[in-house]
Amino acid sequence: MIHLYTDSSPNGFKASIALEELALPYQLHHVRIADGAHRQPDFLALNPHGRIPVIRDEDSGITLFESAAILLYLAEKTGRLLPQHPAGRWEAIKWLQFHASSVGPIMGQRVHFELFANPGNAAAIARYRELTEQAWAVLDRHLADGRPYLAGADYSIADIAHFGWMHIARIVDFDFSGHVHLSAWHARVAQRPAVRRGVVLPEPATGA
Repeated sequence: MIHLYTDSSPNGFKASIALEELALPYQLHHVRIADGAHRQPDFLALNPHGRIPVIRDEDSGITLFESAAILLYLAEKTGRLLPQHPAGRWEAIKWLQFHASSVGPIMGQRVHFELFANPGNAAAIARYRELTEQAWAVLDRHLADGRPYLAGADYSIADIAHFGWMHIARIVDFDFSGHVHLSAWHARVAQRPAVRRGVVLPEPATGA
């Protein structure tokens, strides 16, 4: 049994989508960030940084935080969502790392400065809007050659990672419709039944 500790957030949705895609048995624990549950000693014992998601796998005794590590672990555990041939495998890992090191942090800062910072910082908002557009453009160009998913023909953990934040971008009205290939990819991934289930766990997101 896998225990998933999460809240309704772009990073949390990556883990819930992956678990739904893989149909692994898991128990959901709602870590209510708004109530400070992520700063309580029992949760900090799982992740000293106080961030979600976290998984604890009873079968292996492994506890993991950081969504990219969780996605890699689940893919390795099941032999799914990560191409087995070396070229495809490393293509998926490359785009997973692009998300973890660039897209996710950039979009997170944009959400902070554009929606929550008080007082506002016009320079920071402009900067992160520019960086977001640049990252989206990279993804759009990559998808422009007709490949359905980021690693090519195979849907993978790279797609799940990027979808978590693109789902939130749509919710908070960060418009990426001008990136037509990225928009088509988003629509394609959003139609997957496991994705539809994953983005409402532990409850639907109502903001960033």
